[in-house]
Amino acid sequence: MIELKGLKKNFGDFTAVDGLSFTIETGEFFGLLGPNGAGKTTTISMLSTVLLPTAGEIYIDGVRLTRAATEQKRKLAVITQEYSMRQDMTMNEVMEYQGRLYYIPKKQIKEKSRELLEFAGLSDYRRRTVRHLSGGMKRKLMICRALLIEPEILLLDEPTAGMDALSRRRMWNLLRQVNNSNMTVLLTTHYIEEAEALCDRVAMINRGQLQKLDSPKALIRELGEFTVDETGQEGMISTHFKDRDDAIRYLEHAGSDSAMRQTTLEDVFIECAGKRIAER
Repeated sequence: MIELKGLKKNFGDFTAVDGLSFTIETGEFFGLLGPNGAGKTTTISMLSTVLLPTAGEIYIDGVRLTRAATEQKRKLAVITQEYSMRQDMTMNEVMEYQGRLYYIPKKQIKEKSRELLEFAGLSDYRRRTVRHLSGGMKRKLMICRALLIEPEILLLDEPTAGMDALSRRRMWNLLRQVNNSNMTVLLTTHYIEEAEALCDRVAMINRGQLQKLDSPKALIRELGEFTVDETGQEGMISTHFKDRDDAIRYLEHAGSDSAMRQTTLEDVFIECAGKRIAER
């Protein structure tokens, strides 16, 4: 279990994270959503102890997380937005180097690397250097490298950034399989449909503060499961309804450039972020 209690991070006069408090259950696939600058990456950086909180605390399985908490830190593996691998190394060499950093026996490194690369569909490319891999292959290799140390918690910061639609869906399948092993996964993403497809619960943050926290389905129900889109001179306006009949009656009197559809988590995100922008 991960617990954030009043987490805050200041950079000079700027507050990037402002009093975040929530709990992530063991084995949960948890999403952290928000617009650019909302504080997602800063939160991940504090969870990985790259950054230290200005105030507040993080607990993992009831033990406070600090840079000195070696046992707690070993439960974590982090996949960052940047490709943090040497370009001249092969996949095999990347995996071996990771294993040696964690004092894993050489035989175990070899066996586990073979299993993970096969699991990720990378076996045929294991002798290819990083510089000759596609973006999707690099992301998968970073996940394999993280899984080599058998973490209990996987922190994913924009793991599918820059991927095409097919590569992204393949990554989703890989992450589902990882989570099925009862590993706790924390995901930040700008692809809202990704969070809707993968996450048990999502936290929406804006300007470093928690706005909403629930399952995607519950958040959609709260907003209204039916949406009517109207296109006018000022662009598209979406109106949400909890009852389908109400949406149909509204649609009957709407303009010709109108349509009804199922509400998505992206609608919740836009509604939440849009209100915060209007308050500024």
